Amino acid sequence: MENLKTWLKKNASTAILTVLFIVILVNKDAKAWLMRQVASTGILNSSISESKEIKNTSTKASYAGFSLKNEEGTVIEYSALQNKVVFINFWASWCPPCRAEFPSVQKLYDRYKNNPDLVFLTVNLDDNVALGKSYLKEKGFTVPFLTPAGNIPDVLYSGSLPTTVVLDKKGEIRLHHKGLADYSKDSFYKQIDELLKQKL
Repeated sequence: MENLKTWLKKNASTAILTVLFIVILVNKDAKAWLMRQVASTGILNSSISESKEIKNTSTKASYAGFSLKNEEGTVIEYSALQNKVVFINFWASWCPPCRAEFPSVQKLYDRYKNNPDLVFLTVNLDDNVALGKSYLKEKGFTVPFLTPAGNIPDVLYSGSLPTTVVLDKKGEIRLHHKGLADYSKDSFYKQIDELLKQKL
């Protein structure tokens, strides 16, 4: 025991760093906090791309069967989203990068939730949906809680969490980002505003 006390006195900083490292490895919220600090720099963000005029209508229609259901069980079909900018975020409560970016998704939602031309689809992919619901409630997030009502087209989601997709008013994919990002930056808001100004 005396040897341990002596070692701790000589190596206090190493002991503290080791404890912090273990906490970050074990605790989802600690991991999310660390990831959030990295994401806040903006180095992980991707930006909304220029529109690519898609001549082949089958490319656009490849996610036309996409449907979701809300907490009340009401199904939202893709057809209800036409002529709107659509922000889609696929997430799960067990996913530290999802937890890390969720405060920025909430800020984006708070900023645009009353805009009728922007639709938020925050799609929970927990195996047990109760875990996703309790995570939102515990953290005080008010984004829409949606779950898949069928298969998710690969063009939107191919298995990486989190995945964020932004569709313009023509239904074209303008952003497809796999991994953590910060959606609460002014630069991202400007890009969303540009899409909202788009004429059909």
